[in-house]
Amino acid sequence: MERHAGGTARPITRYGTPVLHHRCAPVTVFDDALATLVDDMFASMYAAHGVGLAANQIGVDARIFVVDCPDATGTHTVAHVINPVLHLPEHRELVTDTEGCLSVPGQQADLARSATAAVTGVDLHGQPIRLDGTGTLARCFQHEVDHLDGLAYVDRLPVKQRKQILAASAEHPGVGVREGN
Repeated sequence: MERHAGGTARPITRYGTPVLHHRCAPVTVFDDALATLVDDMFASMYAAHGVGLAANQIGVDARIFVVDCPDATGTHTVAHVINPVLHLPEHRELVTDTEGCLSVPGQQADLARSATAAVTGVDLHGQPIRLDGTGTLARCFQHEVDHLDGLAYVDRLPVKQRKQILAASAEHPGVGVREGN
């Protein structure tokens, strides 16, 4: 798939900002402002060199994420999902891999996630969509839905490790980063 074009890059919100730590509000209005937000989310993700971005990572309390991410075969999925619901297999194969986050710049940690995942939701026109992912794409779906539920990947780590990562990240300038409140 081709890279999404258009939009205006917005600053990335850092871990600690309140909008990152509560469940985001469902989207109920499908209008031009929503389309602009999705375009801005793609632009923000690309400017920060990410593969996924949740709306709250640019300070917007809305259940939306965008991805431009490869699956286990290397095939890229470029998509947006509004009001996503994560679907994990009943019998999960967990894969531990390195994970990072634009809201915790400059840091990474190993984290176990399901090797496969799917999301359902709607597109900009309110039409139902379903995306299935493997590899990095499956990890991305889980990471972004976590954001929309008020969790960052570091919240899944042991407390001592999380504190070390957050302290190190505080010293990192980030790319177009908005400081927490």
